[in-house]
Amino acid sequence: MDLQLEGKRAVVSGSTAGIGLAIAAALAHEGATVIVNGRTQSRVDQAISHIRALSSGANVEGVACDLGTRGGADRLIREVPDADILVNNLGIFEPKAFADIPDEDWLRFFEVNVLSGVRLSRHYLPGMVARKWGRVVFISSESAVQIPVEMIHYGVTKTAQVAVARGLAESVAGTGVTVNSILPGPTASEGVSTFVADMGRTRGVDAATIEREFFQSVRPSSLIKRFATPEEVAAMVAYVCSGPASATTGAALRVDGGVVRAIL
Repeated sequence: MDLQLEGKRAVVSGSTAGIGLAIAAALAHEGATVIVNGRTQSRVDQAISHIRALSSGANVEGVACDLGTRGGADRLIREVPDADILVNNLGIFEPKAFADIPDEDWLRFFEVNVLSGVRLSRHYLPGMVARKWGRVVFISSESAVQIPVEMIHYGVTKTAQVAVARGLAESVAGTGVTVNSILPGPTASEGVSTFVADMGRTRGVDAATIEREFFQSVRPSSLIKRFATPEEVAAMVAYVCSGPASATTGAALRVDGGVVRAIL
């Protein structure tokens, strides 16, 4: 299938590792000019090299800035004033009991996970509407639907992303611009892989054991019984960003391995 992304310009936040890097690589492979983003120049440079190694001739650039801050968003906007595709992937998570989550953590999670996408969407959407073509995607989580008791603050921000995406889709109805959210399930991103490896070392067992136990006790409803790969999530995102996906908007699309039991 031709995704019709040749000549499109895509901004992918938080794209130096994991799902974000896989999304950036997938879009570049389809012919889009991709702007990767991370907090440090070294990580951005590594991501650019990785994508170019995967796809010879890939059009990929980078901007190093912390999009969890207003100043970081302003810098990206200055360096990349216009885009056809915006993927709001930046996000943080941290298991912590509800009683131990201070106000500062709630505010930090909201600013990174929600406001980063709000700020970028507020800037890029008007240009998309003017051109009568655009794609905005929020990378949410199955945790938006099934709030994890071990990190309620994270789940709340993921629900907020779905709400923002739906509201924005309503606001640009009939313009040729689509806005959707993607809900990955447990995925072998950099952060998750590090967490699993650290837990395995602490307990003296291998990562495969930790993964198996996770799906037995924490996410028993999973139908694939494993972590999804970042590339599996990226494949869905690439399609949603494509020309053929023009009738898909205002949706919360799951790539969750069947973790969410609801059929709608």
